[in-house]
Amino acid sequence: MNPKLPYVLLVGAAVIIFILSCMLLSRGRRSPSCESQPRVVVKTGSASQSLVFADLTPEEMAQVVRYLQGNLGAQLVDASRAKPSDSCIASVELQVPAKAEVLRFLDGGGARPPREALAVLYFGNQPDPNVTEYVVGPLPTPAYHRDVTVQKYGGKVPYHRRPMLGSEYEQVEAFLEMVAFAAAPTFLKEVFEYDGTNMVFQATAPHGFQSGDRKSWCVLFQNVSGFFVHPVGLEVLVDHSSLDISRWAVSRVFYNGQYYRDMAQLESAYVQGRISVEKVRRVPRDGDFSSMKPRAPSSALFPLQYEPQGPRYSVRNNRVVFQAWSFAFGMSVSTGLRLFDIRHKRERVAYEISVQEALSVYGSNCPGGMSTRYMDGSFGIGRYTSPLVRGVDCPYSATYLDVHYLAHSQLSRTSKSALCIFEQNLGSPLRRHYSNLQSFYYGGLVNSALVVRSIATVGNYDYVWDFIFYQNGAIEGKVQATGYASSSFLHGDGLRYGNRLWEHTLGTIHTHSVNYKVDLDVGGVKNSLVAHDMAFEMTRAPWSPEQQIERPRLTKKVLDTEDQAAFRLQSKMPRYIYFAANSKNKWGHQRGYRIQITSFAGDHVPEASSMERAISWARYQLAVTRRKEEEPTSTSIYNQNDPWTPTVAFADFINNETITNEDLVAWITAGFLHIPHSEDIPNTVTVGNSVGFLLRPYNYYDLDPSIYSHDGVFFTSEQDFTACEINPVACLPQTAACLPNFPPFTYGGFQNM
Repeated sequence: MNPKLPYVLLVGAAVIIFILSCMLLSRGRRSPSCESQPRVVVKTGSASQSLVFADLTPEEMAQVVRYLQGNLGAQLVDASRAKPSDSCIASVELQVPAKAEVLRFLDGGGARPPREALAVLYFGNQPDPNVTEYVVGPLPTPAYHRDVTVQKYGGKVPYHRRPMLGSEYEQVEAFLEMVAFAAAPTFLKEVFEYDGTNMVFQATAPHGFQSGDRKSWCVLFQNVSGFFVHPVGLEVLVDHSSLDISRWAVSRVFYNGQYYRDMAQLESAYVQGRISVEKVRRVPRDGDFSSMKPRAPSSALFPLQYEPQGPRYSVRNNRVVFQAWSFAFGMSVSTGLRLFDIRHKRERVAYEISVQEALSVYGSNCPGGMSTRYMDGSFGIGRYTSPLVRGVDCPYSATYLDVHYLAHSQLSRTSKSALCIFEQNLGSPLRRHYSNLQSFYYGGLVNSALVVRSIATVGNYDYVWDFIFYQNGAIEGKVQATGYASSSFLHGDGLRYGNRLWEHTLGTIHTHSVNYKVDLDVGGVKNSLVAHDMAFEMTRAPWSPEQQIERPRLTKKVLDTEDQAAFRLQSKMPRYIYFAANSKNKWGHQRGYRIQITSFAGDHVPEASSMERAISWARYQLAVTRRKEEEPTSTSIYNQNDPWTPTVAFADFINNETITNEDLVAWITAGFLHIPHSEDIPNTVTVGNSVGFLLRPYNYYDLDPSIYSHDGVFFTSEQDFTACEINPVACLPQTAACLPNFPPFTYGGFQNM
């Protein structure tokens, strides 16, 4: 035996072990983390012009509260514990400066407009109770205030129009428990096993039938998770119009299809065996069928989205920059998400795009359901903007921002991570072509867009509000509805008003209508409204005169007046309708932005209704009016509680004024009819419940601006399409071979409830 053989074998074994170890280590080695860059850049100083639109900071809100407490000469109670007979600060938010002032500052080198707040105060503790609005400034150190109520509304706002504070709901609840229910102890105990904690109410609105009424139907439900679909059949009409809570009274009671004068009469009828009782099975606290707890265990992880080279957008204070886009954002306490100074390729295309109102009109054979017309702005779409769950409400890697507001309290509150911004690959091409005739090539562009999102939970419904920015210069405004269906107790002819969702649950038919304000400035402030459509014309074929051809041709019309530009909800509207600039593109066409609406709205409330004028914006799928500072919103927070004498009636905006070469605003209404069905249990899905609008360039550019996107892909049959320099998608195994650096999961939605 060769004496060197053992050494050779030993060395060989060592080499093999080394190679195997390297292979195992390389397989097990963690891929490098993806690149990251700052998402949110805090930039202060005069250079950040978008701050003119920025929401108030908590410190500024506190300064406004202190100023009002010390300078109005009125005793102000904290709204969170105010009685109707008290005076209090109901809300404080940014007073957006006049457009002319802002444009002088942004475009003309003018002075920055003073930073001011708008404060809404309830004065219940005085001989003439009323609601007053003050502009307070300048911030951050207030030195003046001015009453703008008469200027805005033509007079003082009567006190009965005030939106209900959280404290008033608590006082109604206490009245039910301590006064109303005390009159029917036997009925409540034996029918509902009532123990003081197992029932909860939802108040309907508006509160009555005429101006001055403040009577709310309080619909009772089992106090469980998802209580909205657990009605028990009892509804109580509470008259809380008096500023003296001790004078509140029960006006009527409804139980299982029958009406009673009050709870005492119901108790008497029950004890005497003169009413038909429908026992409702008591469900566990998790709600049983209404529980949103998954019925299946976790399995393979759902697909995730990440940015292999870091986010391609930036957020500086309240300003977002994404590719050719830039805009400022904010959050109104009453109307929610709003955008300002929206620019594409550095040119302003819109001054303001904002939510105005969300309306729901219900039907039922129960009093609470049949009288419900919710105007969510009165409750506060911005106030009820909810904290977002990372990875579900928005992509996990999105940028999350806090929202600060002051409403129903003298202290500001913070809704953590209540607004998200992210770029989303929509999984389809924005444009593409595969050529297999004459020349052979492929050209395409991934449809990647920037999304700004907030979600407002107003009572039973959750509204997902999106503004989406595409690479071709289009903007989309979209709302998706989810949450719980509102319900009534199923009895009698209930199936005329909806579908049965569970044993005693009637999912009640209702409409959703959402109104937007779109202040387009296309190629400048002055625009005209133009309609293009089609019509067939009959002609003889020039080469064969005996033959007839039906050919479509373009129709054109300038809409000169507001009346011509007001399109009723179910009426036929020109399919191409656009704001036209005074300038032309390279091909001689007026530069424009087209309005395209996606909606399948239910019918509008009949105009003969005594309350229709309060929601008259919903008459129109589109109405274009002259922009006026005195017409800043299509409705008012005061319309909910007095729709019979509306503080703002949108119908009055349309008075046949000329709209040619003027500063114009488009008021867009989108909506859908919802007939709840069994698949709305446990709650409603967003699929199919999405409506909104698109703003699309129409001859605005000389060609599609997305051709300049860095994301474009093009290769021919003669090129090496696997080469990175030819086809960037071929490089993904290298450029995207990293692991996303996901931050730890946190959630602040249950703090400071």
